[in-house]
Amino acid sequence: MPDLPAILGGVPVRSRELPITRATVSTDAGLHADLAEITASGSLTNGRHVSAFEREAAAFLGVEHSVATSSCTSGLMLVLRCLSLRGEVVLPSFTFMASAHAVAWNGLAPVFVDIDPDTFTLDPAAAAAAISERTAAIMAVHTFGAPSDMEALAAVASSHGVPLVADAAHGFGGAYADGMMIGSKGLAEVFSLSPTKLLTAGEGGLVATNDAELARELRIGREYANPGDYDSRFVGLSARLPEMSAALARHNLPHVPARVVRRRELAERYLKGLAGVGGVGFQRIPSRSRSTYKDFCVTIDEQAFGVDRDGLVKALHSENIATRTYFDPPVHRHRAYRSDAVLPRTDSLASRVVALPLSSHLDDESVDEVCSAIRRVHAHGPAVAALTA
Repeated sequence: MPDLPAILGGVPVRSRELPITRATVSTDAGLHADLAEITASGSLTNGRHVSAFEREAAAFLGVEHSVATSSCTSGLMLVLRCLSLRGEVVLPSFTFMASAHAVAWNGLAPVFVDIDPDTFTLDPAAAAAAISERTAAIMAVHTFGAPSDMEALAAVASSHGVPLVADAAHGFGGAYADGMMIGSKGLAEVFSLSPTKLLTAGEGGLVATNDAELARELRIGREYANPGDYDSRFVGLSARLPEMSAALARHNLPHVPARVVRRRELAERYLKGLAGVGGVGFQRIPSRSRSTYKDFCVTIDEQAFGVDRDGLVKALHSENIATRTYFDPPVHRHRAYRSDAVLPRTDSLASRVVALPLSSHLDDESVDEVCSAIRRVHAHGPAVAALTA
């Protein structure tokens, strides 16, 4: 008989809490020297590190231009503003709230549509069905670092004469099935550089695009849309990336490929460790593409697993294992939006999905402990369910 889960009186698999994630940053004497140089110079914005980071990131992504911003959200806001859109933006509800916030802050109406239940990303057929004469753009989301079907979405966007942009917050370092990097297929794809991402600047964002005019507008837009003569061209933002953040991102950029490899190794260890556990499902990564595994999430089928998702979360908490329930509630059910959209696949996924601990420096033993804890919760499902109901 398997060991009792901690929630039923057993000994926790961990004596200390395993966090859901932790920032991975690479520091060395070169970074320290750069930070000292920046502070000594008194030039904390619009210096050489931001421009160098933009060039290096564009080369890494294989795009013509990258524009650094203060956050992914401000980058999305500026992209939509610089495109001078009016009307509606089609996007998934299974996403972080910032995707919709960027739409609403521009005075555009979010139109929430359903996802592919296997990849967790925007369903091209659902997007196509939502297109109307009011549609101004389609926004894809690379959920948990897995690339959306940008070719199918681009065909939908092109057939209706609207741009395709992407919230690529989770995607830096990932790749599409043809080997092109995430960031290279939409008119603009916008990354987050926050602490939970594979490439971090502390905080920040990055817009990747092959459109020179859009890149020019974005650089003006992040400066209040003031090109330098104090005659603002449109309603812009204060959305600059500080020099010290850019220096941190530059020093971390060369380590991204190794971090992607390590996270894939950890994801494969999770997949192996949970294989055959009834009721545990996984996100499907499109064939030949490369996910960043910004998050590793599983889905829980209560009937087959024996406990619902929330019961598992409580049980893992007793094992000193942190989790996160992305994205529950989905955005169309947030009080800020209260959409009347009928999205059964989104609602179902949001109620069943849970993120397990993952970071670029997580050790194999911690993954094994999480898998062991899940297996023993499953083995004692009825008792755990009765206690956590």
